[in-house]
Amino acid sequence: MASASFRSRALIPFLVSMMLFTGVCNTLLTKYQDNQCVRNCDDPDPAKRQHFEQPVIQTLQMFLGEMGCWLVVAVMEFHRRYFGAGEKGKARHTYQPVRTTADDEEDGTAPRHAADNASIRSTTALNPSGHNDNGTNNNNGCWCGSQKPHDCPSVLAGWRVMLLALPAICDIMGTTLMNAGLLLVAASIYQMTRGALVLFVGIFSVVFLGRRLYAFQWISLVGVMLGVGVVGLAGAIQPDSKHPVSAAALDSVGADALRVIVGVLMIAGAQIFTATQFVLEEWILERSAIQPIRVVGWEGLFGFVITLLGMVVLHLAIGRTEAGRYGPFDMVEGWRQFWEYRPVFVSSILIMISIGGFNFFGLSVTRSVSATSRSTIDTCRTLFIWMVSLGLGWETFKWLQVVGFALLVYFTFLFNGVVQPPFQCLRPRDRIVEELLPEEPIEHN
Repeated sequence: MASASFRSRALIPFLVSMMLFTGVCNTLLTKYQDNQCVRNCDDPDPAKRQHFEQPVIQTLQMFLGEMGCWLVVAVMEFHRRYFGAGEKGKARHTYQPVRTTADDEEDGTAPRHAADNASIRSTTALNPSGHNDNGTNNNNGCWCGSQKPHDCPSVLAGWRVMLLALPAICDIMGTTLMNAGLLLVAASIYQMTRGALVLFVGIFSVVFLGRRLYAFQWISLVGVMLGVGVVGLAGAIQPDSKHPVSAAALDSVGADALRVIVGVLMIAGAQIFTATQFVLEEWILERSAIQPIRVVGWEGLFGFVITLLGMVVLHLAIGRTEAGRYGPFDMVEGWRQFWEYRPVFVSSILIMISIGGFNFFGLSVTRSVSATSRSTIDTCRTLFIWMVSLGLGWETFKWLQVVGFALLVYFTFLFNGVVQPPFQCLRPRDRIVEELLPEEPIEHN
């Protein structure tokens, strides 16, 4: 047992390194793909050259990468079936919801059902089946008694697994908006602006999941918003020279600044959909015994089907018209660019691999350490993306961007309890700050 624990701990640096590596590759490869010329590349006028601007296809390839998680599930199932130790091996491989309930139930200060109502992290039955802790059944005929919540029917049992289409739809909207925003801003500004996610996750957790935030956490959310604003301001004041986008028939004076502002707003707005996705996944995982990696696989499948249908509808409605020809909704032109241009095709394959790897290693880090540690480690991804972008000459160094990044990192760490509030009056006295989403926030890009 001790040797197994040691091996598990020894793997953590590898998992963290691979999570950072695949996460950095994902963003940089997507930006590299955006920079590929796919039409009128020999035209002496750079303004007439068209680059790969297909955010919907990039969303589709993300879901293909997520579907690759089923390969990991198949390998795990093969190992469990042929190398597991019978029933004990099966139990060992069954996903158990993260147990993070406070100790107030154990010391008798609150009844168990009151703790259920107070926290979404309760280890007792918190599911739509109507189970009570006294062994009664409310409406579905499930008698739980002293059983654990994963012994009762999962919210995803049978056809209800299609509920995962809801977070998949949120993922479609959020990822497509972010990919469109990445066309307009540098890779580091894109990654920093994604820091606004904690703002919406915090607010939605309070509104929809009944969570409680301390005063310093509300201050942290305001600080994160300030950091995102400073990053956007840095890009608007000192915009990097970029290839002209096809939709920008704008005056050269102020066009770059306007493009950055629009891009930052699109990426920040996309975090609303991503936060909704996280909260939905949290709600589902708290009420299900499904492995998170299977959640990614199901969302990849549903997202792929929905995105493909949406592409067909948008092509028929917009893409084949004169105004929409060669645009992001022209599916025929998009697939022509995908197959005919080797850099676009190769980068797409690498993006699918990096997305699948990022999800697998990210979930492994969360399982081995914690969700808060994962979000803290993921913050380092922004720094690496920034350094590589500077090294490749994709953007220039901006001191104001450093200030914005520092604000984002500090207030994110403060919100997650990694650093203590600067004033004693802001520090919680009753309990340790808990993770915002203990059930593995499944980040897909």
